[in-house]
Amino acid sequence: MTDLLGSILGSMEKPPVIEDKEKKRAREQKALFEKQQQQERQKLNQFRTQIQKRIAEFMNDGALQKLAFQPMNKVERSIVHEVTEVAGLTSFSFGEEDIDRHIVVWKKEFAPCDAELNALRNDQEWDPEKAKLASAEKQEAKQTATKRKHQGATVPDGYHRKYEHLLGKESAKDAARATSANKSYGFVPSENKRDMRTIEQVMAESRAKKKLKIDGCSESSSSTAQEPAD
Repeated sequence: MTDLLGSILGSMEKPPVIEDKEKKRAREQKALFEKQQQQERQKLNQFRTQIQKRIAEFMNDGALQKLAFQPMNKVERSIVHEVTEVAGLTSFSFGEEDIDRHIVVWKKEFAPCDAELNALRNDQEWDPEKAKLASAEKQEAKQTATKRKHQGATVPDGYHRKYEHLLGKESAKDAARATSANKSYGFVPSENKRDMRTIEQVMAESRAKKKLKIDGCSESSSSTAQEPAD
């Protein structure tokens, strides 16, 4: 009876120790993580395939100039940018992260200018005609400023009319007169400021002055010695 009980107990599996439980749990967690990674890779590959298909359809449609995508996360946007770059297209992201960040793709010949990009990034409507007019006005203002700079400082024509009731008609006119700087005041040619002497000439003059000073001191000492004492 004792031998039978001992054989039964000997054939039974021993309870797992703590280390075995931890190792088993670690293996299960690793397997689960690898499975999730594999699923994520498959999901991203499917997403890339969908984007490639949409980009191909966009490129084959001659009536379309740009293609806007729905908001997506950073990883998905990186895939879109990569696919568009390979296809030779231009893409930019707009909107706020985790809210409405999305991508707009343009064909190269319809790529947006800097002004259009600034308008889109500020969530403003882009109007080419208004932008053209604003650019022309800016250029005209720049040319006017350059012209005034060359002509000297001037006072606007309406200056004397604006302050006529305070200064009087004649005084206002005098105040409105253009003034110009006296270019000859304090003007010295650069040739006059520059020392045109060579190093040898400067050293020779210095030695001559020193010799003259020594000779003068010697003559002064001699004359003093020859003078009779009082």
